[in-house]
Order: sequence, then C-alpha cells, then structure tokens
Amino acid sequence: MKNILEAPFVKEMVDVTSNLYRLGWDERNGGNVSYLLEEADVREYLDTANVLRNIPMDFDGSALKGNYFIVTGSGKYFKNVTQDPANNLGILRVAEDGQSVDLLWGYTDGGVPTSELPAHLMSHIARLEVDPENRIVMHCHATHLLAMTFSHEMTAKAITRTLWEMCTECMVVFPEGVQVLPWLIPGSNEIGEATAEKMKQARLVLWSFHGVYGAGRTMDETFGLIETAEKAAQVYTYVQAQGGVRQTISDENFIALAKQFGITPNPVFFEAGVPNA
Repeated sequence: MKNILEAPFVKEMVDVTSNLYRLGWDERNGGNVSYLLEEADVREYLDTANVLRNIPMDFDGSALKGNYFIVTGSGKYFKNVTQDPANNLGILRVAEDGQSVDLLWGYTDGGVPTSELPAHLMSHIARLEVDPENRIVMHCHATHLLAMTFSHEMTAKAITRTLWEMCTECMVVFPEGVQVLPWLIPGSNEIGEATAEKMKQARLVLWSFHGVYGAGRTMDETFGLIETAEKAAQVYTYVQAQGGVRQTISDENFIALAKQFGITPNPVFFEAGVPNA
C-alpha cells in the first residue's frame, strides 16, 4: 500500500492546520478540522478491515455510518501536526452502531478525536442535506471575528451586512450570509445541534465569544471562506478605530454586484428585499 503520509488528504490537513496556527486562529489546542473522505481513496493507503481501536462517542451518528473522516485530535496542538501527523490526526470510520468510531490510523499516543467530533458530524449531516458535495467542517478562533462578538450587534443580519460592506468580495464569497449563535458550552451536543441547524442556512456560523465554524466542498474553499470573513472583520476593526463608518456599499451597489457575478444574495439581509438578479 502507499505511504499514508503521502496521501493528498493527509497533506491537506497538515497544510491547513499549519496555516491556522500561523495566523493565530488556533492557539494551543484550540480549533478542530474534519474532512469527509471517499472509501476508495482511503483504501489506497490503509487496510480498512484493520481497526486499531473503537472509540465511543456521546452522539448517534447513524446517518453517517460507514463514512470515513480524517479529524484533528483532542488536546492536540496545531503547531505540532507538521512534525508528527500520526500523533495529532486520526482517520476514523463511523461504526455500524452509530454510537462510536473505528480508528484506522493515527492518535498514536492513545489519543482520541476532538471533543467537538459530535458537533462536526452534526454539521456534516446538515450540510450534506443541502449540498451533497460538502466535505469539510472547520472550527477556529479567527481573531477579529471573535472580537466582533463582544462589540457588534449579534444578529445574522447585522453581522452579515457589516462584513459584506467591509470588503466588496464578501457578498460574492458568502452570498447566503453568516449565521450567529449565543454563547453555548463548547463540546456539548447543545452547541452541536444549534450549529447544525444554522448550517442548513449558511456555511459560516459565528459562535459568540468563542470563534467560527465554516463548511465547504474543499479545504481551500472552507479556509478561504473563513479567511475572507476574517479579513472583513479586520477591516471593520480598523474602520472603528478610525472613527467609524462614514460611507459604505449601498443596496443598489450590492444588487449590481450580484448581477455581475450571477449570484443570488440572501434577501433577508436587504432592507426591502433584493429583486431577482
């Protein structure tokens, strides 16, 4: 079999965790990433009949039974993934009982997947319902987005409009907008269920005083989604420091932008709705 460390999906996980740490979005063991894999791809590198360990989880993942994921580990520092992927990452298969996962590779020190695995799986289930090609769920503590949850009105419309207005590309990148949640206990099924419900409406969910969840079809799409929103939040921070907004992009500008790029922005984020683009 091929060397698992040469697998494209392992390399993608190594690269993205390194970038998340480099940008300061995943300090210490903060943040987690899960990547839904094709069984055929996994079989090129692993004997899928060789289960190293069975790991229980407090969640019924029957909707995903038999599916394979590569997932960051609980308590693992993203800065260490590059040097030791096998200890900090794991390849899992949701077991037939739906209440546990089979470990096929990784977590070599006896570790387990992120404590937010149920939240990830719930979001995967939700996103697959609206986009069967969704593969990635990514959680990080993007600095400026996190800061906004302390100082900005925390409604989906208010947050979305501000981010759209801070950078012209934002509405093009996330025309469905951003959903928001109040503070909830990390790692709990409650926050997982609430996030999954919001994920049916948008690929970005902002957790108050904690961070952001993003979803997408590829690692680049998902990382770029969060990156774009974070850049807009950074611009917002600078604008506030400069004395606040004096002029901004208008609804008419947004409608023209939507027509130019052939997108349909979420009409609830416009004052009087948006006509067909």
